[in-house]
Amino acid sequence: MIPLYRPGNGMLHRLPAAAKLCALVVVSLVISIWAGTVVAAVGALLAVIAVHLIAGLGLREVLRSIWQLRWLILVLGTFLWVFSGAEAAVVAVARMASILLAAAAVTASTPMGEMLDVLRVALAPLRRFGVNADAVSLTLLLVIAMVPVIAGFRAQMRDAERARGVRLGWRMVLPLLVRALRHGDQVAEALTARGLA
Repeated sequence: MIPLYRPGNGMLHRLPAAAKLCALVVVSLVISIWAGTVVAAVGALLAVIAVHLIAGLGLREVLRSIWQLRWLILVLGTFLWVFSGAEAAVVAVARMASILLAAAAVTASTPMGEMLDVLRVALAPLRRFGVNADAVSLTLLLVIAMVPVIAGFRAQMRDAERARGVRLGWRMVLPLLVRALRHGDQVAEALTARGLA
């Protein structure tokens, strides 16, 4: 699996995982509720970028995160621009990018094991309702971890396209889906071998 964590000693790296996850929830709620204008949404985006830089993650990490979101931003922005107008498109894209960049800052500065421990403790009260906290927390982390894995598969396929001088376009969806499913099978086998599934 492609790791999301980037080792470092910045401010975010030194904070406990529980504090970072709680802050992420609060920031996401504030951005969703408060950032309803272009100025507020763009301000929130700039603030999140500033946190990346102040926390020691660096401009390269910010640009890498934005680059990974490029298609989501382009598709969502275009759709909203056509059907809801320019202002709605800018607000929605800036809010979405702010929340996703904040999440990227947390995952880049927190080892998966620490996040798993925090989620397990947070979900523990649901055990009395029959919820398996360990399984739910592991599932959430696997979903998060699959995003860069699929992005990596897409990059490899794009390199193969360039090497062969072809362009598959939308026909790439099927082979990408096959690779993702095959990777899912391999992860399931690894979890089963370790007694986690």
